[in-house]
Amino acid sequence: MIQIGNLVTIPLLTAIVFLPLLGAIVVMLLPRQNKAAIRYTALGFAVVEFLLSLQLFLTYNYAEGGFQFVEQTEWFALLGSSWHLGVDGISTVMILLTGLLVPLGVLISFEIDRQPRLFMALFLFLEMGMMGVFASLDLMIFFVFWEIGLVPMYFLINLWGGDNRLYASVKFFLYTMAGSLGLLLSIQLIGLTAGTMDMVQLFQFWPGFEGSGGTFLGISVATVKDLAFLAFFLAFAIKVPVWPFHTWLPDAHTEAPTAGSMLLAGVLLKLGAYGFLRLVIPLFPAQAAAFAPVIAFLAMMGIVLGAFAAYGQDDFKRLVAYSSVNHMGFVVLGIAVAAWVYGITYTGGAAPWLALDPGTVALADKQSAIIATNGAVLQMFNHGLSSAGMFLLVGALYHKTHTRDLRKLGGLWVLAPIYGGILIFTSMSSLGLPGLNGFVGEFLVVRGAWPVFTVATLISMLGLLFTGAYILKGLQKTLHGKPSQEWVDYDRKHHRLEISLREVIAMLPLMILMLVTGVLPNWILPMINDTVTRLFGGS
Repeated sequence: MIQIGNLVTIPLLTAIVFLPLLGAIVVMLLPRQNKAAIRYTALGFAVVEFLLSLQLFLTYNYAEGGFQFVEQTEWFALLGSSWHLGVDGISTVMILLTGLLVPLGVLISFEIDRQPRLFMALFLFLEMGMMGVFASLDLMIFFVFWEIGLVPMYFLINLWGGDNRLYASVKFFLYTMAGSLGLLLSIQLIGLTAGTMDMVQLFQFWPGFEGSGGTFLGISVATVKDLAFLAFFLAFAIKVPVWPFHTWLPDAHTEAPTAGSMLLAGVLLKLGAYGFLRLVIPLFPAQAAAFAPVIAFLAMMGIVLGAFAAYGQDDFKRLVAYSSVNHMGFVVLGIAVAAWVYGITYTGGAAPWLALDPGTVALADKQSAIIATNGAVLQMFNHGLSSAGMFLLVGALYHKTHTRDLRKLGGLWVLAPIYGGILIFTSMSSLGLPGLNGFVGEFLVVRGAWPVFTVATLISMLGLLFTGAYILKGLQKTLHGKPSQEWVDYDRKHHRLEISLREVIAMLPLMILMLVTGVLPNWILPMINDTVTRLFGGS
């Protein structure tokens, strides 16, 4: 609870969800010519939001388990929908990540000089949408916030993006909207069939629900479930994005402003993976188990082809964009293991779409699923740190050199040694170097996926090999070699190639967490593990 004076008490989750909206309104009320006030007001609201998310993280009792900080009140009774918020270990971690990245994005956006008031308001409005998705325990509330996140990102790309921003923003909007339409229709189907949109209630009875007479509007409930599953899968697969639904991502990343790319990679992609864990697996266990081999195959393709595509890029930002397809493939691989094991455990060893031996799920398989799912969630968090850091560094370089072409760079370590050191550190985190955060999540996914999807995991190692190749290519093309006379003269004249203090301040929290999570992952893993273990019937 947040106490305001002696009269108003606001529940913590409601405060976390709506504080960014309040910040956006306040920013829009400021005089447009007072750019300093606009920037620091937005930063102040973002920092307070981070402190609230940190309070949530520190006070969540993972030993108790289940949904906590629950608040529920009537909202749309006709649809069986209510204002229902609550968090478990997974959503608490995602809220912490969002709360951390937004103030860093605001800080790095101090360089935005054209319409900063509108930019900051949209940025805070985007944060509200992301927080609402992670806190929602009602399908309709979930969808409302899901859509809220689409609009501000479209305008951030469209108004402050690069030369090809119109194409990229429209492509981003159309892809995401295509998935959202199916998501909305499937949510309505579930609500009309089950009579409620409350997630907690649906988790308890929807997987085995047959309805009255087993039909709805002349369609069997089983068919309704299959259609809803496919719609959910498509919406979340586009958002992750899962190969081959990924083609909107490189364009959106390449054209988005630096802070937009930070949130797009750091948080928005995680909404899709979160949707799989929060909704698809618990609500559609049989369908998810049957589809799990397909999901594992798509994950493998994303890991391998994402790495190949990243290696082939000469645009530094586009290289980092394709790396997200590669890294999020490991998250999807962990989700595939969870879907397989959870689904066939729920169905007693026999998924209706596949002929499975009732003894298929052994204790070892369940342990593998727990490990892989822990790895998937941790990789979501870790990729949020490293990808946001990489996009920040690419943007910082572009802001000074006005180019992202790797063929025109080179030798910059001589001119910007601090930037070079930070870039190498962050790149090693993205690479998955042992001792840094990227290693822990990917190792857990591979360890958990190997006994379940051995072939897919084995082929995915080719993508892991090329991860090192494209990371080293980016470093070599940017930092090593002899700097061109153009950059020597530019640096001598402007003294601007070195990273600025503001950019270092924005990078510092990310670097600290990259190191701490790599060395001591148990600062966050127990919270994730408790929720994951309970998902698979542990205690």
